[in-house]
Amino acid sequence: MNSFYSEEELMGLGLRSYGKNVFISRFARLYSPDKIEIGDNVRIDDFCILSGEIILGSNIHISAYVGMYASNGIILEDYSGISPRCTLFSAMDDFSGDYLIGPVHPKELTNVIGGKILIKRFAQIGANCVMFPNLIVGEGAVVGACSLITKSLSDWGVYAGVPAKWRRARNQNIKSLIK
Repeated sequence: MNSFYSEEELMGLGLRSYGKNVFISRFARLYSPDKIEIGDNVRIDDFCILSGEIILGSNIHISAYVGMYASNGIILEDYSGISPRCTLFSAMDDFSGDYLIGPVHPKELTNVIGGKILIKRFAQIGANCVMFPNLIVGEGAVVGACSLITKSLSDWGVYAGVPAKWRRARNQNIKSLIK
């Protein structure tokens, strides 16, 4: 037995849909799998948490220890990826002190804000990044390790830092590598 679910086990997970050549670690956790769609050639490694409305295109790798908290939706388009230990939040609590924090409190005492995260084709998020809600990572954009992504990023840029800032343009040659 290997560490990925077999085809028969994948069918039993209750995913909304999934394609061919999908590898999900037996050590990953999928909450509300009926809200998760997965394309072809996708690999989800050990100790990942996928929770909420998630759409993964094709040719995607989600590395170990990634957390995707998608109550407002997270979409990864084809050829994108998330490096180890990244956390993506499509919703977050208001930490101002005016509200209680966390899901254990009545909704009227909390102020959860958020919005969908969209990671476009050929984008890659480096290791240990944190992503805030309601933003778009542009086509081909890459984010350096340990960055904090607080706002949308333009196409084909290299970004890094806290918060992530544009550093330089990225070569677009990878588009010619797919048929």
